[in-house]
Amino acid sequence: MKKEQIIKYFEKYTEGKDFKLNPDKKFLEPIWKSLEESSEKTNMMWCPCRPRTGDIKEDVKRDLMCACHFKNQITWKNKGECWCALFVKR
Repeated sequence: MKKEQIIKYFEKYTEGKDFKLNPDKKFLEPIWKSLEESSEKTNMMWCPCRPRTGDIKEDVKRDLMCACHFKNQITWKNKGECWCALFVKR
């Protein structure tokens, strides 16, 4: 998946939710690159916080959009962002 497709995917994912993509485009550039590479290598796209084993079959079993469950994390409560700052409060 290309960067533009990934951005659209996450924008749709956040529609109607109390969080959105971080608006800092420069900050997000390495995250988009990571997601693009992951998508090309594995045909899967996960949040960069999501730990991967390297075994696709095992990783698919743990199919989570975001591994850090960010709304339960201190960074969400204190800063209004997920652990990697991909998502921020609206």
